[in-house]
Amino acid sequence: MIGTLQRGPVTRWGRWLGLTALFLALISLSITLTINAFWLYRLDIAWLHITQLVNLSPARLMQNYHQMLAYLELPWVTSLNMRDFPTSFTGMVHFADVKRLFLVNHVVLLLSAGPAIWYLRQLRHRAEQWRLLRPVQVGAVIPIVLAACMAVNFDGFFIVFHQVLFRNNDWLFDPSLDPIITALPDTFFLHCFVLAFGLFEGGLALLYWWGRRAIKRA
Repeated sequence: MIGTLQRGPVTRWGRWLGLTALFLALISLSITLTINAFWLYRLDIAWLHITQLVNLSPARLMQNYHQMLAYLELPWVTSLNMRDFPTSFTGMVHFADVKRLFLVNHVVLLLSAGPAIWYLRQLRHRAEQWRLLRPVQVGAVIPIVLAACMAVNFDGFFIVFHQVLFRNNDWLFDPSLDPIITALPDTFFLHCFVLAFGLFEGGLALLYWWGRRAIKRA
């Protein structure tokens, strides 16, 4: 049955679905890798002098950071307990919203990875890697536009980003009530965006190289 499906023609709808799954997988993978880039926060602790801002050692900061991410990423962790940072009620509401977004992202990755891999295998099987070239070129423009907006006014970009994703203003933390915000400077989030965009563009570059290489070999 599987062999028959693979030898049959891929319909136009099948190509669209495969391409959609491929882009969703690449976006969600870039986000997942950025979320779990513990090394980035470790570097920013030194680069941004976060230890001086909160009067904690790098090891203690990383411990709190891991506790925060455990709550945000693991479905079975239902309460946020950071060793050195208390959380207000509105802060907990915001973290709960972020947790839902993170889990949705992970579900999207799990659901799209299989169809995306199937689509790539179909392209290789039929020597149709060239079909990736134009969608990749179009998709690469979006991160570049967003990066330009960040370069011009990151604060404005950051505000619009939160207004789009969240239904309330609980993301506006008061450092006296939610001191964790002091340990997460805006520049750290800027670095996260740069990393996510870079990973996405890097994935597109690999797909484009694969398509061009197939054409040259043909």
